[in-house]
Amino acid sequence: MSMNTSTPIATPRSGIVIEGLRKVYGQGDQAVEALKDVNMTVNAGEVIGLVGPSGSGKSTLLKCLGAIIEPTAGRMVLGGKTIYDGGWLTPDLRALRRDSIGFVFQAPYLIPFLDVTDNVALLPMLAGMPNAQARARALALLTELDVAHRAKAEPSQLSGGEQQRVSIARALANQPPVILADEPTAPLDSERALGVMRILNRMARQSQRRSSWSRTMKRSSPPSSGSTTSVMGERSKRRVRAGRWSKEAPALAGQLGRARYTYSM
Repeated sequence: MSMNTSTPIATPRSGIVIEGLRKVYGQGDQAVEALKDVNMTVNAGEVIGLVGPSGSGKSTLLKCLGAIIEPTAGRMVLGGKTIYDGGWLTPDLRALRRDSIGFVFQAPYLIPFLDVTDNVALLPMLAGMPNAQARARALALLTELDVAHRAKAEPSQLSGGEQQRVSIARALANQPPVILADEPTAPLDSERALGVMRILNRMARQSQRRSSWSRTMKRSSPPSSGSTTSVMGERSKRRVRAGRWSKEAPALAGQLGRARYTYSM
Protein backbone atom coordinates (compact mmCIF):
# COMPACT_ATOMS: atom_id res chain seq x y z
CA MET A 1 0.00 0.00 0.00
CA SER A 2 1.28 3.45 -0.85
CA MET A 3 -0.22 6.85 -0.27
CA ASN A 4 1.08 9.80 -2.21
CA THR A 5 -0.64 12.67 -0.43
CA SER A 6 1.35 15.45 1.20
CA THR A 7 2.59 14.91 4.74
CA PRO A 8 -0.26 15.65 7.19
CA ILE A 9 0.06 18.12 10.03
CA ALA A 10 -1.17 17.09 13.47
CA THR A 11 -3.81 19.39 14.91
CA PRO A 12 -5.84 19.29 18.17
CA ARG A 13 -8.68 17.66 16.20
CA SER A 14 -6.50 14.97 14.69
CA GLY A 15 -7.49 11.57 16.05
CA ILE A 16 -4.89 9.69 13.99
CA VAL A 17 -1.88 11.04 12.12
CA ILE A 18 0.44 8.85 10.05
CA GLU A 19 3.57 10.25 8.43
CA GLY A 20 5.93 8.39 6.10
CA LEU A 21 4.95 4.99 7.47
CA ARG A 22 6.77 1.97 6.05
CA LYS A 23 6.57 -1.72 6.86
CA VAL A 24 8.92 -4.25 5.28
CA TYR A 25 8.64 -7.98 5.87
CA GLY A 26 11.78 -10.07 5.36
CA GLN A 27 15.23 -9.05 4.19
CA GLY A 28 17.28 -8.87 1.02
CA ASP A 29 15.77 -10.47 -2.06
CA GLN A 30 12.92 -11.84 0.06
CA ALA A 31 11.87 -8.42 1.37
CA VAL A 32 8.26 -7.38 0.78
CA GLU A 33 7.28 -3.74 1.28
CA ALA A 34 3.72 -3.93 2.62
CA LEU A 35 3.47 -0.20 3.42
CA LYS A 36 5.33 2.44 1.45
CA ASP A 37 5.39 6.09 2.57
CA VAL A 38 1.86 6.14 3.98
CA ASN A 39 0.61 9.58 5.09
CA MET A 40 -2.90 9.99 6.47
CA THR A 41 -4.88 12.08 8.93
CA VAL A 42 -8.15 10.96 10.53
CA ASN A 43 -9.87 13.75 12.42
CA ALA A 44 -11.60 13.32 15.75
CA GLY A 45 -15.12 12.05 15.18
CA GLU A 46 -14.35 10.87 11.65
CA VAL A 47 -15.17 7.37 10.47
CA ILE A 48 -13.22 6.10 7.46
CA GLY A 49 -12.84 2.90 5.51
CA LEU A 50 -9.69 1.60 3.88
CA VAL A 51 -10.56 0.08 0.52
CA GLY A 52 -8.39 -2.29 -1.48
CA PRO A 53 -7.95 -5.87 -2.63
CA SER A 54 -6.64 -8.63 -0.43
CA GLY A 55 -2.90 -8.29 0.17
CA SER A 56 -2.75 -4.53 -0.40
CA GLY A 57 -1.63 -3.76 3.16
CA LYS A 58 -4.86 -2.77 4.91
CA SER A 59 -4.49 -5.18 7.83
CA THR A 60 -0.80 -4.34 8.15
CA LEU A 61 -1.67 -0.65 8.49
CA LEU A 62 -4.25 -1.37 11.19
CA LYS A 63 -1.82 -3.61 13.11
CA CYS A 64 0.85 -0.90 13.03
CA LEU A 65 -1.66 1.68 14.26
CA GLY A 66 -2.76 -0.69 16.99
CA ALA A 67 0.80 -1.28 18.22
CA ILE A 68 0.50 -4.98 17.43
CA ILE A 69 3.43 -4.97 15.02
CA GLU A 70 6.27 -2.47 14.75
CA PRO A 71 6.63 -0.40 11.58
CA THR A 72 9.94 -0.23 9.78
CA ALA A 73 9.95 3.57 9.67
CA GLY A 74 7.68 6.58 10.01
CA ARG A 75 5.67 8.40 12.63
CA MET A 76 2.27 7.73 14.24
CA VAL A 77 0.18 10.02 16.44
CA LEU A 78 -2.95 8.95 18.36
CA GLY A 79 -5.10 11.62 19.98
CA GLY A 80 -2.37 14.24 19.77
CA LYS A 81 0.26 11.98 21.36
CA THR A 82 3.17 10.64 19.30
CA ILE A 83 3.40 6.92 19.95
CA TYR A 84 5.94 6.01 17.28
CA ASP A 85 8.73 7.99 15.62
CA GLY A 86 11.35 5.63 14.25
CA GLY A 87 10.71 3.56 17.40
CA TRP A 88 8.08 3.20 20.09
CA LEU A 89 7.80 6.25 22.37
CA THR A 90 5.19 4.71 24.67
CA PRO A 91 6.77 2.84 27.59
CA ASP A 92 3.85 0.44 28.10
CA LEU A 93 2.32 -0.78 24.84
CA ARG A 94 -0.05 -3.09 26.70
CA ALA A 95 -1.57 -0.14 28.56
CA LEU A 96 -1.83 1.79 25.28
CA ARG A 97 -3.73 -1.05 23.63
CA ARG A 98 -5.92 -1.59 26.70
CA ASP A 99 -6.89 2.03 27.35
CA SER A 100 -6.68 3.84 24.02
CA ILE A 101 -7.43 1.39 21.21
CA GLY A 102 -10.39 -0.86 20.58
CA PHE A 103 -9.80 -3.76 18.21
CA VAL A 104 -12.26 -5.68 16.11
CA PHE A 105 -10.45 -8.45 14.26
CA GLN A 106 -11.62 -10.65 11.40
CA ALA A 107 -11.75 -13.52 13.91
CA PRO A 108 -13.42 -12.97 17.32
CA TYR A 109 -10.56 -14.26 19.53
CA LEU A 110 -12.82 -14.71 22.56
CA ILE A 111 -11.41 -16.27 25.74
CA PRO A 112 -12.87 -19.78 25.76
CA PHE A 113 -13.11 -20.27 29.54
CA LEU A 114 -14.97 -16.97 30.20
CA ASP A 115 -18.66 -16.48 29.52
CA VAL A 116 -19.87 -13.79 27.14
CA THR A 117 -20.37 -11.13 29.84
CA ASP A 118 -16.90 -11.55 31.30
CA ASN A 119 -15.29 -11.58 27.86
CA VAL A 120 -16.67 -8.07 27.38
CA ALA A 121 -16.15 -6.92 30.97
CA LEU A 122 -12.55 -8.12 31.29
CA LEU A 123 -10.81 -5.05 29.81
CA PRO A 124 -12.69 -2.52 31.99
CA MET A 125 -11.89 -4.71 35.00
CA LEU A 126 -8.20 -4.73 34.09
CA ALA A 127 -8.37 -0.95 33.75
CA GLY A 128 -9.64 -0.64 37.33
CA MET A 129 -13.41 -0.49 36.90
CA PRO A 130 -15.34 -2.27 39.69
CA ASN A 131 -16.50 -5.72 38.61
CA ALA A 132 -20.21 -4.97 38.96
CA GLN A 133 -19.91 -1.77 36.96
CA ALA A 134 -17.86 -3.49 34.26
CA ARG A 135 -20.44 -6.26 33.93
CA ALA A 136 -23.27 -3.73 33.75
CA ARG A 137 -21.42 -1.92 30.98
CA ALA A 138 -20.90 -5.23 29.19
CA LEU A 139 -24.59 -6.14 29.42
CA ALA A 140 -25.62 -2.73 28.03
CA LEU A 141 -23.37 -3.23 25.00
CA LEU A 142 -24.54 -6.80 24.49
CA THR A 143 -28.13 -5.52 24.54
CA GLU A 144 -27.38 -2.90 21.89
CA LEU A 145 -25.80 -5.58 19.72
CA ASP A 146 -28.75 -7.95 20.17
CA VAL A 147 -26.80 -10.68 21.91
CA ALA A 148 -27.70 -10.09 25.59
CA HIS A 149 -29.70 -13.34 25.61
CA ARG A 150 -26.35 -15.14 25.33
CA ALA A 151 -24.73 -13.26 28.22
CA LYS A 152 -24.04 -16.41 30.26
CA ALA A 153 -23.06 -18.63 27.35
CA GLU A 154 -19.51 -19.75 26.62
CA PRO A 155 -17.91 -18.79 23.28
CA SER A 156 -18.10 -22.40 22.03
CA GLN A 157 -21.90 -22.23 22.34
CA LEU A 158 -22.22 -19.19 20.06
CA SER A 159 -22.70 -18.96 16.33
CA GLY A 160 -20.05 -17.18 14.26
CA GLY A 161 -22.17 -14.04 14.01
CA GLU A 162 -22.83 -14.03 17.75
CA GLN A 163 -19.13 -14.42 18.49
CA GLN A 164 -18.34 -11.43 16.26
CA ARG A 165 -20.95 -9.25 17.96
CA VAL A 166 -19.45 -10.13 21.34
CA SER A 167 -16.00 -9.17 20.05
CA ILE A 168 -17.39 -5.82 18.87
CA ALA A 169 -18.88 -5.22 22.32
CA ARG A 170 -15.50 -6.03 23.85
CA ALA A 171 -13.81 -3.45 21.60
CA LEU A 172 -16.25 -0.78 22.80
CA ALA A 173 -16.22 -1.72 26.49
CA ASN A 174 -13.49 0.72 27.56
CA GLN A 175 -14.86 3.51 25.37
CA PRO A 176 -11.44 3.86 23.70
CA PRO A 177 -10.67 7.03 21.71
CA VAL A 178 -9.70 4.95 18.66
CA ILE A 179 -11.45 1.93 17.18
CA LEU A 180 -9.61 -0.20 14.60
CA ALA A 181 -11.90 -2.65 12.84
CA ASP A 182 -10.71 -5.25 10.34
CA GLU A 183 -13.80 -6.17 8.31
CA PRO A 184 -15.86 -6.13 11.52
CA THR A 185 -19.26 -7.01 10.10
CA ALA A 186 -18.21 -9.69 7.59
CA PRO A 187 -19.91 -12.55 9.54
CA LEU A 188 -23.11 -10.55 10.17
CA ASP A 189 -26.35 -10.33 8.24
CA SER A 190 -27.34 -6.99 6.71
CA GLU A 191 -29.66 -5.86 9.50
CA ARG A 192 -27.19 -6.52 12.31
CA ALA A 193 -24.30 -5.12 10.27
CA LEU A 194 -26.21 -1.88 9.85
CA GLY A 195 -26.92 -1.84 13.59
CA VAL A 196 -23.20 -2.10 14.33
CA MET A 197 -22.47 0.75 11.92
CA ARG A 198 -25.07 2.93 13.63
CA ILE A 199 -23.61 2.24 17.08
CA LEU A 200 -20.10 3.12 15.94
CA ASN A 201 -21.22 6.26 14.14
CA ARG A 202 -23.25 7.37 17.16
CA MET A 203 -20.20 6.92 19.39
CA ALA A 204 -18.16 9.00 16.97
CA ARG A 205 -20.69 11.85 16.98
CA GLN A 206 -21.02 11.82 20.78
CA SER A 207 -17.29 11.65 21.43
CA GLN A 208 -16.53 14.35 18.88
CA ARG A 209 -17.96 16.85 21.33
CA ARG A 210 -15.78 15.80 24.24
CA SER A 211 -12.57 14.10 23.03
CA SER A 212 -10.59 12.77 20.12
CA TRP A 213 -12.33 9.71 18.70
CA SER A 214 -11.89 8.11 15.35
CA ARG A 215 -12.52 4.79 13.75
CA THR A 216 -10.62 3.20 10.92
CA MET A 217 -12.19 0.24 9.20
CA LYS A 218 -11.02 -2.08 6.46
CA ARG A 219 -13.00 -3.18 3.43
CA SER A 220 -12.00 -5.46 0.59
CA SER A 221 -14.26 -3.81 -1.97
CA PRO A 222 -15.40 -0.22 -2.56
CA PRO A 223 -18.88 0.87 -1.46
CA SER A 224 -21.54 1.82 -3.93
CA SER A 225 -22.01 5.51 -4.54
CA GLY A 226 -25.01 7.70 -3.93
CA SER A 227 -27.61 7.52 -1.21
CA THR A 228 -27.73 3.72 -1.25
CA THR A 229 -24.77 1.85 0.17
CA SER A 230 -23.78 -1.74 0.65
CA VAL A 231 -23.89 -2.71 4.30
CA MET A 232 -20.43 -3.57 5.64
CA GLY A 233 -21.10 -7.30 5.79
CA GLU A 234 -18.94 -8.53 2.92
CA ARG A 235 -21.10 -11.58 2.24
CA SER A 236 -24.35 -9.62 2.16
CA LYS A 237 -25.74 -8.43 -1.16
CA ARG A 238 -28.71 -6.63 0.31
CA ARG A 239 -28.63 -2.85 -0.05
CA VAL A 240 -30.35 -0.45 2.27
CA ARG A 241 -31.02 3.25 2.30
CA ALA A 242 -29.00 4.26 5.31
CA GLY A 243 -26.20 6.63 4.55
CA ARG A 244 -23.72 7.91 2.04
CA TRP A 245 -20.19 7.05 1.05
CA SER A 246 -18.32 10.06 -0.28
CA LYS A 247 -15.03 9.60 -2.12
CA GLU A 248 -12.19 11.87 -1.05
CA ALA A 249 -9.47 12.39 -3.62
CA PRO A 250 -6.85 11.18 -3.73
CA ALA A 251 -6.15 9.57 -0.40
CA LEU A 252 -5.13 6.03 -1.20
CA ALA A 253 -3.37 6.11 -4.53
CA GLY A 254 -1.45 3.22 -6.01
CA GLN A 255 -1.16 0.96 -8.97
CA LEU A 256 -4.59 -0.52 -8.22
CA GLY A 257 -6.29 2.86 -7.89
CA ARG A 258 -7.25 2.47 -4.25
CA ALA A 259 -9.33 5.20 -2.66
CA ARG A 260 -10.35 6.34 0.77
CA TYR A 261 -13.98 6.80 1.66
CA THR A 262 -15.70 8.58 4.52
CA TYR A 263 -18.98 7.07 5.63
CA SER A 264 -21.66 9.12 7.35
CA MET A 265 -25.04 7.94 8.59
